[in-house]
Amino acid sequence: MSHTHLPHDHGHDLEHIASALAKVEDFQTVSELFRQLSDSTRIRIFWILCHCEECVMNISALMDMSSPAVSHHLKLLKSAGLIVSRRDGKEVYYTAAETAEAQKLHEMIETFIEITCPGN
Repeated sequence: MSHTHLPHDHGHDLEHIASALAKVEDFQTVSELFRQLSDSTRIRIFWILCHCEECVMNISALMDMSSPAVSHHLKLLKSAGLIVSRRDGKEVYYTAAETAEAQKLHEMIETFIEITCPGN
């Protein structure tokens, strides 16, 4: 799409913007990530897991929540690709995914609430 096809020409070259807008699935991916973090409990759990690998029982204690409730949030965060898990015997441990998206969301959370990582 060229800016000449727009109803008004304000002197901007909008071809780059128009081509980015055409990638609807990219915007849908971002929307899904933000949907997962639209719940403050999930943000808090995600933030914990950005700093340590932890089991459901300890996350439950930190959050003062039941294990089933925490497990529900962990499932949603994992399906969004924000956290990963590993099994050690009967115990499952969770941590933030080592992806650019997870890292950027971690930084964004800390920027917005003006909190620093433990150890910094």
